[in-house]
Amino acid sequence: MISRLTGILAAKRAPQILIDCNGVGYEADVSMTTYYQLPDVGQQLSIWTHLLIKDDSHSLVGFSGEAERRLFRQLIRINGVGPKMALAILSGIDDQQFALCIANGDVAMLTRLPGVGKKTAERLIIEMRDKVDALMGDNVSSVIAPGEHSAASEAVEALQALGYRSIDAEKMISRAQQQGDVPNSASQLIKSALQASVKR
Repeated sequence: MISRLTGILAAKRAPQILIDCNGVGYEADVSMTTYYQLPDVGQQLSIWTHLLIKDDSHSLVGFSGEAERRLFRQLIRINGVGPKMALAILSGIDDQQFALCIANGDVAMLTRLPGVGKKTAERLIIEMRDKVDALMGDNVSSVIAPGEHSAASEAVEALQALGYRSIDAEKMISRAQQQGDVPNSASQLIKSALQASVKR
């Protein structure tokens, strides 16, 4: 299994790139999210890879980060979502935004992605919901400012007591903190988060 490549970017023409690894050229398809993060041709790069094996061909898919590859692998396990659609999804949304859509059950946002209809969006939400925590990791809670950690933690716990899932509560508090006037107490954070939730 080819899991990672490090070499010189020899050529790039969306959605394909060519990497020269000590004289051996590897072609890989990449999402546009990864493509726009590529260095200039002639520069060194490292990408995570996934090897697709078919009856008549072997091909590589490249990713800027391991999280994007992990999401790709989960997507292609879903009925009706092949490698091409998975790359299209990753080209229209990054892994963190995708996880937020799944957690929110945001069918409308998912159907804006290339090739994703309403039924596919609903299937994605159902089958990916239990994988959201792994996709998000610590990224949601990391946007909480250090000086406000105790108030934010208290607010998250309060929302959980109201019946919100941990990841949903963290998202709501994170959004509240990113507003223009950031509340500085748990009660204000909770109020702001609940008001924003009602407006959505």
